[in-house]
Amino acid sequence: MISAQQPPFPNKIQRTMDCQSKEEETCEEQYDSENCTCSSEHAESEKGSPVTLKILQNWVPRVSHYFDKEHYTYVGHQIVIQESIEHFGAVVWPGALALSQYLEANQEQFNLKDKKVLEIGAGTGLLSIVACILGAHVTATDLPEVLENLSYNISRNTQNLNMHKPEVRKLVWGEGLNEDFPVSTYHYDFILATDVVYHHGALDPLLATMVYFCKPGTVLLWANKFRFSTDYEFLEKVCNIFNTTILAEFPESNVKLLKATVRKN
Repeated sequence: MISAQQPPFPNKIQRTMDCQSKEEETCEEQYDSENCTCSSEHAESEKGSPVTLKILQNWVPRVSHYFDKEHYTYVGHQIVIQESIEHFGAVVWPGALALSQYLEANQEQFNLKDKKVLEIGAGTGLLSIVACILGAHVTATDLPEVLENLSYNISRNTQNLNMHKPEVRKLVWGEGLNEDFPVSTYHYDFILATDVVYHHGALDPLLATMVYFCKPGTVLLWANKFRFSTDYEFLEKVCNIFNTTILAEFPESNVKLLKATVRKN
């Protein structure tokens, strides 16, 4: 049941995103609010729809010797992110910007201080870094080929700050969960996920991973740019499993931000 409540990309990726625009519009029309039975929480408009926001320009233009580094400012801290066009996971996507912005602006609603936070599909690590700055015990996870750049960004941006030391770990969705993250040892207050749903073949393992980590008391915060019909189909599956709230929408970026919790029996 659902209840409703950037920096420039590399040219190659930007062209891909532009080519998707017509399909995105078609998907929005096909999966409208009537098909996705969402309602809003306290961050709602007068008509009960999710709050509508715009991703702010937290990207800071800088003269740099490195073409692959981007500068952002969140929670009063400058964050320098190294990107790579070799992996989709090594680029800052709109969902990470949207959720970073939302957490910064809604610290009373989602207080991360001293909370245990797991990010799945952490990518460049921007969101995990923001969660660290907000005081969380953060575990950032992704595929093995992304971990080197992820570790670099997190270490570079957190090593001189007085905060909980973040951890970077390998996590392949749906694989080795009981062995690597046994339930008896690992319990997280928040699961963060941004732009983990796109045109790939691991959607079922992703959903299984969300289900595995979301226990009673856990809050899943998921921000995603919706592009394809399969994205909306995944959303429907999430809604059928969790109590799901659309917290905010970013229409200019086609990003939706959702909160999901385990249903009470």
